[in-house]
Amino acid sequence: MANSKVSSRSAEPVVPRHVAIIMDGNNRWAKRQGVIGPAGHRAGVEAVRGVLRACREHGVEVLTLFAFSSENWGRPQAEVRALLALLSRYLRNEVQALHKDGIRIRFIGERSHFSDKLQGLMRQAEQLTKDNIISTVVIAVDYGGQWDIAEAAQKLAVLVQQGDIQPEDITPRLIDSVISIGDLPRPDLCIRTGGDARISNFMLWHFAYSELYFTNTLWPDFGELEFARALADYSRRERRYGRREGEVTGQGGGNHA
Repeated sequence: MANSKVSSRSAEPVVPRHVAIIMDGNNRWAKRQGVIGPAGHRAGVEAVRGVLRACREHGVEVLTLFAFSSENWGRPQAEVRALLALLSRYLRNEVQALHKDGIRIRFIGERSHFSDKLQGLMRQAEQLTKDNIISTVVIAVDYGGQWDIAEAAQKLAVLVQQGDIQPEDITPRLIDSVISIGDLPRPDLCIRTGGDARISNFMLWHFAYSELYFTNTLWPDFGELEFARALADYSRRERRYGRREGEVTGQGGGNHA
């Protein structure tokens, strides 16, 4: 995990507004437990419940979960079917409880590859929870950071073609306005479980100044205590956004949206 300077200027822990998680290690967990792969993914759903509780407890406003990447289509078909069935089951069984807790649900990614039934469940979840304000859960499905940037570029190219903007009008701020969840705070912290130290094409644009936290803990074993450790590590970091030490007010949190 990356090391950062520790600041003593704030005695209070700083909580990230937006946490993104790459949930890795379900299959390895299943193998260690001597069970089939889908059992690992089902155990991963339990870990999601624990992290949602931890977010409420610590005051995290936005949680983004990398549930199914663009590259996941290349996995064995039986595993892909099991993953999509699990996502459908999760939406059928969990959305009402999330709605009751005041959580807004959003999806990012290319939905057209999913079945009409699954797309319908996504739309229903978003419509039901769209006015909730306690917190937001973003679920990334068939998502890739490169896809996201390409989609934003295509939208801006259409605006140029129509004469609504000029090429020189395209700025990072304008890209923010058309990229996925550009209306939300950028992720302050990205957590990856499972031992790999990379971001695997996840939210490439959004992670420009995100803090990265890597842990060997497999996702099904990543509970509320592990999440609290990640937040504590984040709180000790000083985020300088390219400036020198001591030039940034506060530490840890802060939004660079």
